[in-house]
Amino acid sequence: MVSNSRKKEASNMKYPELKEIAQKIRIDIIRAIHAAGSGHPGGSLSATDIVTALYFREMNIDPKNPKMLTRDKFILSKGHAGPVQYAALAEKGFFPVEDLLTLRKIGSKLQGHPDMKKVPGIEMSTGSLGQGFSVSVGMALANRMDNNEGRIYVLLGDGEIQEGIIWEAAMSAAHYGLDNLTAVLDWNGLQIDGRNEDVMTVAPVDEKFRSFGWNVLYIDGHNFDEIVEAFNKARQTEGKPTVIIAKTVKGKGVSFMEDNPGWHGKAPSDEEAKKAVEELGGEW
Repeated sequence: MVSNSRKKEASNMKYPELKEIAQKIRIDIIRAIHAAGSGHPGGSLSATDIVTALYFREMNIDPKNPKMLTRDKFILSKGHAGPVQYAALAEKGFFPVEDLLTLRKIGSKLQGHPDMKKVPGIEMSTGSLGQGFSVSVGMALANRMDNNEGRIYVLLGDGEIQEGIIWEAAMSAAHYGLDNLTAVLDWNGLQIDGRNEDVMTVAPVDEKFRSFGWNVLYIDGHNFDEIVEAFNKARQTEGKPTVIIAKTVKGKGVSFMEDNPGWHGKAPSDEEAKKAVEELGGEW
C-alpha cells in the first residue's frame, strides 16, 4: 500500500514544469531580498507555489501586451510579499530577471511593495492590508458590468484577514454573486508578531467565508495537483465567489526559515543566502 504522503508526492509530480519554475522563483526571492538588505522572505516563499500556478498555468496574460483588455488580473493584497510577484513577473518575461537585484534600491521600479505605475503586470499598488481585497471586488464587479470575460484573482495573508475591511469586501462580493472572483488565503499560521492564534484568532476561516456566502475550498498550498484542481473548480462555480484556503509553510523551501516568524521581514546574511540558494538547488 502507498502511504498518503507518497500519494500526495506522486500527485504533485503531474506538474514538474511548475515545480521547476517555483524553485527558480524561490531562488530569485532569496537573491533579491539579500541584495536589498531588507524585505519579507517568509510570506513570499509560502506563497510561491500558488503564485507560480497562477502566472504559469491559470491566468490569461501576455507579457508582450500587459494591458490586454480581456486579461485576467492578479492582486497581491498582502503587498509586503512583493518579491514573489516580482519574481513571477520576471520569470514570465514582463521585465528582465536581472532587475530583481535592484529591489528596494533608490531609482528602482521595484519598490518594497508593488507599484502599478512603474511595473508592467502589477494591477494594484498594495501594502495597506485589506485594501487589495476590496479593490479586487471592485474589479470583478466592473468586469461583469463591462461584459469582460477576464477573471480576478487575489492573494490574502492569514494575518491580513484580521482587518475589518476584509469582511466588508467579502460581504459585498457574495451579495453581487461575483463568480469571476477567486481569493486565495495563504494560510501559513504566522504573522510578524507570532502565531495567528496568539495575536488575534481568525479561525474558523472556512465557516466564516461560507457564512458570508462564499464557495470554500481547502487545499495543500504546496501541492500543484491540488492547486490546479482548485482553480478549475473555482472557474466552474456559478453565482458566488470562491475562496481557496491554502495550507502553507512560512519560509517554504529553506530549512532554517520554515515555520519561523523571525523570517517574516528580515533579509538573509551572505552566509544564510548562500545556504538558502544551495538548499533550493541553485548555485551561489
